[in-house]
Amino acid sequence: MTEAPFRIVPATADMLTDIMQLEEACFSAPWTRKMMEAELTGNQFAHVRVAVGCEEGKTAESLIGYHCFWIVFEELRLMNLAVRPSMRRGGIGQALALEAVRIGVGLAASRAVLEVRASNEAAQGLYRKLGFVPISTRRQYYTNPIEDAVIMELVPLVVSVNAQASRVFPTGGGSVSAH
Repeated sequence: MTEAPFRIVPATADMLTDIMQLEEACFSAPWTRKMMEAELTGNQFAHVRVAVGCEEGKTAESLIGYHCFWIVFEELRLMNLAVRPSMRRGGIGQALALEAVRIGVGLAASRAVLEVRASNEAAQGLYRKLGFVPISTRRQYYTNPIEDAVIMELVPLVVSVNAQASRVFPTGGGSVSAH
């Protein structure tokens, strides 16, 4: 797969339909529209960033990934991260996660935590690359299908040298671009 350029920007309420389409395409038990809308407009701790770029063979930009995360006092909590299936393995998920860590550090978070399906080895590999380590298992946490969650954390909240992709860099104005 050829890595396509993309940029990461704050999500807006008018992106809700596109975010929901991606949510429903990527998760077997997706959040509802009302839940996602609350993250975008009503949760003071929530931050939502989207990756915007062109899919292979297309000229118009579209939403190709998103990440919802919370910063609650000293903790960064990674909630949902999704990348359009046709665009996976191109650095988009890593860039979205790095953006969350960067924002968390900037807002004085000192620890990050997340849950990931036990069977989702690709996501666990991404998080390990960023420096997260598994700390426990939450039995039967997920539904559709019922599955355990692996709880992972990053303490202290820093970006691993292994995760510093030379193709990901801040562009100012609160966005990240990758080329």
